Amino acid sequence: MKDLLLYIARNLVDNPDAVSVTEVPGAQELTLELRVAPEDMGKVIGRQGRIAKEIRTVIRSYAQRTGTRVSVDIVD
Repeated sequence: MKDLLLYIARNLVDNPDAVSVTEVPGAQELTLELRVAPEDMGKVIGRQGRIAKEIRTVIRSYAQRTGTRVSVDIVD
């Protein structure tokens, strides 16, 4: 799932080298923290958060196939 999130984020931004994903295990679910360059933050979030919402939907549907719970946080 981490690789899928990296792939999606790197293809959205202008500076793909600044993209990083950190896995934070929790009691109930795994949290993926996505970090991008400050100037690329708008491209990852999108208008009214539409792109961020779709990224979360794709990652959750992939995680559901593997039987895990995942949440995606976009961190600045």
